[in-house]
Amino acid sequence: MKSKGHEDMVLKLNKALYELKQASRAWYSCIDGYFLKNRLVKCPHDYAIYVKIKEIGDTFIVCLYVDDLIFTRNNLKIFGNLKQAMIKEFEMMNIGLMTYYLGTEIKQGEDEIFVKQEKFIKEILKKFKMKDCAKMNTLVECEVKISKNNEGEKINSTTFKSLVGILKYLTSTCPDIIFGVELVSRFIETLTTTHFKALKRILRYIKGTVYFSLFYGYSNSFELISYNDSN
Repeated sequence: MKSKGHEDMVLKLNKALYELKQASRAWYSCIDGYFLKNRLVKCPHDYAIYVKIKEIGDTFIVCLYVDDLIFTRNNLKIFGNLKQAMIKEFEMMNIGLMTYYLGTEIKQGEDEIFVKQEKFIKEILKKFKMKDCAKMNTLVECEVKISKNNEGEKINSTTFKSLVGILKYLTSTCPDIIFGVELVSRFIETLTTTHFKALKRILRYIKGTVYFSLFYGYSNSFELISYNDSN
């Protein structure tokens, strides 16, 4: 916007305005500085996670996504102190136990947590016109060998890449589809109708597992247990 008689002048912003390009960077610099000042340590593998551990073993973890924060702790006092300090510094609202976050649904009990993406899966099926598709009990068709030389008509890669990206996000609560998603991802640049058919089979599979959840139960054991296909 220019003012008559002052066309050679510009306006200087004293602070970043919401939705401008520099706003997200300014906010991250602000919240990052606040956490570091309060002795939270930034995770070297994920800059959106901050951890504070006291000598007695009390642990406090913060997960940051833009202006949404998730807090978890094993000591209520630490949580209460930081929460009160942040309320004085920022305009915040405590919405209690997490129930829905970035397409993930969470149900928390006394000694158990269920995590699923039921709503997200239904949105995927609707978006790709597979809402009424037949269910499949297996992720990959055994008789079909997928390769870059598969026969079939060439297809537009935009829809394929979009769906692969969505399914990769879904693996956070559906680890059983990881193999199938990674398999079709290998041929993202040499796409034919055969590859797209394999991708649609994954949608048919998740149609049958839409109500499944990941279960986290309380345990004092830290033993890691894994399972492998017999062959």
